[in-house]
Amino acid sequence: MDKNAKTALEGNIVMALRQVFDPEIPVNVYDLGLIYEINVDEDHKVDLKMTLTAPNCPIADQLVEDVAEAVRDVPGVVDVVIELVFEPEWNKDMMSEEAKLELGLL
Repeated sequence: MDKNAKTALEGNIVMALRQVFDPEIPVNVYDLGLIYEINVDEDHKVDLKMTLTAPNCPIADQLVEDVAEAVRDVPGVVDVVIELVFEPEWNKDMMSEEAKLELGLL
């Protein structure tokens, strides 16, 4: 896959992630800062590192599944593997300016 195709696919993945919302917070998982890494390999397989706002999040399984489904639905993606990580620990500084504005933190 050439660099332009990879960049386009990564952009489409980000757009898909912006459609997945944490049910407890009215902000999408990408702007909330829960997505730490997106890696697309030559075979169009996606490795994604993400976290949660809290390690004991009661909807963790559902949120991870929603993210996986959204990425799998992106045209060109063959498979997705999600690694749930808690280092570094999520904090409000990881949110986008848009997310902070939405939540009245600016």
